[in-house]
Amino acid sequence: MEVWLNYFNPKFSSRLSSMVEKRLRQHNSKLIERVELLEFSLGSCPPCLGLQGTSWSSSGEQPIMHLGFDWDTSDMRVMLLAKFAKPFRGTARIVINNFHIKGDLLLMPVLEGRAILYSFVSTPEVRIGLAFGSGGSQSLPETELPGVSSWLVKIATETLVKTMVEPRRRCFSLPVVDLWKKAAGGIVHVTVISASKLSGSHLKGSPSRKQFYLRAGSSEEHVDIEDLHTFVEVELGQLTRRTNIRPGSSPTYDSTFNMILHEDTGILRFQLYNCTPGSVKYDFVGSCEIKIKYVADDSSIFWAVGPDSGVIATRAEFCGKEVEMIVPFEGIGSGELRVKLVLKEWQFSDGKHSVNKIDASSQQSAYGSSNHQLRTGRKINLAVVEGWDLATKERSGRSDPYVKLQYRKVLHRTTTAHASNPTWSQKFEFDEIGGGECLMIKCYNEDFFGDDNIGSARVNMEGLVEGLMRDIWVPLEKANSGEVRLQIEAVRIDNSEVTKGSGAGSNNGWIELVVVEAKDLIAADVGGTSDPFVTVQYGNLKKRTKVVEKTLNPHWNQTLEFPDDGSPLELRVKDHNALLPTARIGDCVVEYQRLPPNHMFDKWIPLQGVTRGEIHIQITRKVPELEKRTSVDSEGSLTKSHGLSNQIKEMIYKLQSLVDDSDTEGVSASLSKLESLQDAQEDYMVQLETEKKLLLNKIREVGEEIMKSTPPMSRGFS
Repeated sequence: MEVWLNYFNPKFSSRLSSMVEKRLRQHNSKLIERVELLEFSLGSCPPCLGLQGTSWSSSGEQPIMHLGFDWDTSDMRVMLLAKFAKPFRGTARIVINNFHIKGDLLLMPVLEGRAILYSFVSTPEVRIGLAFGSGGSQSLPETELPGVSSWLVKIATETLVKTMVEPRRRCFSLPVVDLWKKAAGGIVHVTVISASKLSGSHLKGSPSRKQFYLRAGSSEEHVDIEDLHTFVEVELGQLTRRTNIRPGSSPTYDSTFNMILHEDTGILRFQLYNCTPGSVKYDFVGSCEIKIKYVADDSSIFWAVGPDSGVIATRAEFCGKEVEMIVPFEGIGSGELRVKLVLKEWQFSDGKHSVNKIDASSQQSAYGSSNHQLRTGRKINLAVVEGWDLATKERSGRSDPYVKLQYRKVLHRTTTAHASNPTWSQKFEFDEIGGGECLMIKCYNEDFFGDDNIGSARVNMEGLVEGLMRDIWVPLEKANSGEVRLQIEAVRIDNSEVTKGSGAGSNNGWIELVVVEAKDLIAADVGGTSDPFVTVQYGNLKKRTKVVEKTLNPHWNQTLEFPDDGSPLELRVKDHNALLPTARIGDCVVEYQRLPPNHMFDKWIPLQGVTRGEIHIQITRKVPELEKRTSVDSEGSLTKSHGLSNQIKEMIYKLQSLVDDSDTEGVSASLSKLESLQDAQEDYMVQLETEKKLLLNKIREVGEEIMKSTPPMSRGFS
């Protein structure tokens, strides 16, 4: 009873509802065009366990408990909105008003009692009672609509078979310590080391293999193991990676992949394929899987099906510890796979990270509380640094990749590179969104006839910590290869700073851009020169420089101005041609949002998307008159600072006395007051830092004016 009430709580129902909704979308009935999950709760009625008693047995050294499972409940709230196809038409609410699962369970304690693997011995009996109507009442009479009831039963049964019917097993961990942390995802490095005990008999029944060996003059029963050419495909969710092809019955792959978990659990599937020489066909040989689970004591559990459907389970006490497993391929009699797993990092919804044993003990002090991280008013600075092993165009073998980023409704894209291992080094800025919003990444290959999608990914943006940059390689899903390197940083934006989105129009002044010159441009004309000019895209505004004819080192020295509204500033160098369309000979993005007001930034910027070329720009954020903020006079600052410090000290003394008196209500109220004082003190420190920056900028400007107005002779004597 205690396990059930803790396990099937409302949060679990919420999580399970998303899984149910996904399964419903994937398995539509012929009678139903569309289905939407309106309500989902499993209720609080527990199943009956072991009504016919329990018994113990053993398989090798593994003890196994056998007991019955019978869950017959009408205390559940599941409602679907269905749009019916012909001949019914229309929409209706489907209410599941009772649910019955009956079967025999196996419980297998592993890791010295730290966890229990559980599964059904065979497919359980499933019955689902339905009611139809326009309202949400649970008391509607049960009805039987041919096709719909059996469809829902089929979905439920198939889900159970795929997840917890022998030899599929689930894990219930029993940690000694519960750190009350919710893992939101993780990074695991998977090394496929080798396979062994492979045999040509595994390929019996494969038509393509039969044809090959008949042509080679060999019989199916005497397959030469040297003709085995295998590779392993690793799958985690929608992320797949493939090893190189290796010959023989004991191939060594030694392939390591960077894989991403999007939850606190995951299933690594390993599919073994054989390649027919001289053919593009692959023959499926066998598969196995390893499951990963985060445990509340900050450890990780790995388990798999062992020989003769036995149990393999191991545990990594901390992130960074290597775990090596030898897992048999299922259903082929012999053959096993040797892999090494390293859980590099667990990421938590409150901003903490478990990186290794040392860091895990200091996460609280290093990353702070979750309340601090979830405040509004922050920006996310994101840099798309580079890519690795991106897919190329099939016919030409060229690679012209670019990346699209989507964070809620904000869209950005990089420039187009021209390499399978491109370097972009482009920066973008987003307003931070709470609630676990993910960054969506899509990578494309630019093509004249239509851009090809070469992979996508999503990055959990929860728990970003101010002052700490996240530098990660993100593997692309729905692709055989490819990773994109991102650098992500959350930045607190002070009200005094003029940044993107903090204001618009005349309040922010304007951007003054001087396009000075360029050097070492690529030649776009037949004569080995170019006629370069620059177009500048700033939000919806577009301006351009003059054309400088027949040169690879043009000088423009043109000044362009834009109202400072924080828009991206994109420069494109083009070759002018009177007859043909203009050719792009490089582009770049100019970062200016974090520049101090009225301070000129002078830099040579490498051009992206080409093999060479740089452009020289000068940019200034012009602010006619800085807002006169209330200055921090020394006496007022000292008074406010001492006042906050004294209040915090008094509250700490009061809290100590309340703890001694066991006054729980007083302790709770005092803690809230103390948190408010600490927040006020923190806000005041931010204000001081802001005004310090403004004061230093003003001192620097005054110093520069003095140096300019002072004659050289007087400077020498001073």
